[in-house]
Amino acid sequence: MNRARKARWVSLLGLGLVALAGFAAPATAQAPDPADIAAGMRLFRQKGNCQACHGWAGDGRKMDSQMPDGANRPGTGMPAFDKFAYSDGRCYGLKQADLKTPKLAMPDPPATLQTREIEALADFMLAKIVGKGPMDHGKCVDYWGSENEVCNELPK
Repeated sequence: MNRARKARWVSLLGLGLVALAGFAAPATAQAPDPADIAAGMRLFRQKGNCQACHGWAGDGRKMDSQMPDGANRPGTGMPAFDKFAYSDGRCYGLKQADLKTPKLAMPDPPATLQTREIEALADFMLAKIVGKGPMDHGKCVDYWGSENEVCNELPK
């Protein structure tokens, strides 16, 4: 998958990031490195804590009822994980000053992500979540790394 398409998915899936349009995309799509997919899963689960709002399966079933519903635009509770996201208008044409209104206020992210981390996260999401259908037992075991109680509730 080329970087531009990967970046669009990152933005659409709720990271509140802009497509990495300044990067040159390869002429042909390349399969993501399994190490990048694994790194992306760790980011989803840990550093970005995406599962808190988007659910561990990326299906919107939150891990914490105190967290906002996963969304991807200012004013929806989705933090900007790119520390430069609103520095130059590249995210939705907005800058930091535009986010001062209560309607567009955004929480701070648990951590900001570097470009390589954003790409790894997108690799994970595209390989394991986007367009992969509902969660099932096999995908659950793959995500958690071993048999897990929650996996037993899913169809095989």
